[in-house]
Amino acid sequence: MTENTLFDLAPYIDHTQLDPLATIAAIDQCCAEAEQFKFATVCVMPVWVKRAVDYLHRTSVKVCTVVGFPSGAHTSETKLYEAQQAVEAGATELDVVLNLGWLKDGHTEAVYRDIAQICSETGVTVKAILETAVLTEDEIAVAVEICLDAGVAFLKTSTGWRGGATVADVKLLKRLSRDRVGIKASGGIRSREQALDLLAAGATRLGTSRSLELMQV
Repeated sequence: MTENTLFDLAPYIDHTQLDPLATIAAIDQCCAEAEQFKFATVCVMPVWVKRAVDYLHRTSVKVCTVVGFPSGAHTSETKLYEAQQAVEAGATELDVVLNLGWLKDGHTEAVYRDIAQICSETGVTVKAILETAVLTEDEIAVAVEICLDAGVAFLKTSTGWRGGATVADVKLLKRLSRDRVGIKASGGIRSREQALDLLAAGATRLGTSRSLELMQV
C-alpha cells in the first residue's frame, strides 16, 4: 500500500488540532475540514470539545480529545476528572497518555489502575498513548499487556512531542496486541506515502495535523 492510489484515507484519519495557541477560528476551520473530507474524528484540546461537538453534531465526524497530555504525569484523579468532563461535553474518543515514569519504574499496577478506571468509568473509546519512541521493546510489551487488560480500544504510538510513528513500531504493536485492539499511528505523519505505509503495517487509525496534505493524490 505504498503507491499514491485513489485509496480513501479519510475514514482512518483523526484530524488533529492540538496547538496550545489555537483560536476559535482555528478550531472551526479544523471542524469544517473534517466535515468536508469526512474524517473519522477531530482531535482537539479538552477546552475545545464542546465547541467541536456543537459544530459537528449534524455530521458523521466524531470528537476526540486528549487526557493527561502530553506528559501522562498528572495524578490519576486529575486524569479521570479530565476524561469525565470531556465525555460530559460530548467527546466519544479519548487519547490518554500513560504514566511513563511509573511504567519505567515497574509500577505496573499503578499504570493499570490509571488507565483502567478511565476505560471503566467513561464507557467511550479509549486510546492509550504509549510514547513508543522513549520506551524499550520490553517496556512496550509490558505497556501493551497492561492496556489490553485495562480494556482500551486502541494502542497509540505517540503524542508527537517525543518522536513520531514508525512502521516498525506499528508492526510491533500489531504483533504484541494480537489484533485484539486498533492501532493508532500518530506523530510526524507528513505524506500520503508514509500514511499508506503505516496502514499497510497494521495501523487502523492515523493522527495527523497534516490531513489535507495526505488527501492530495
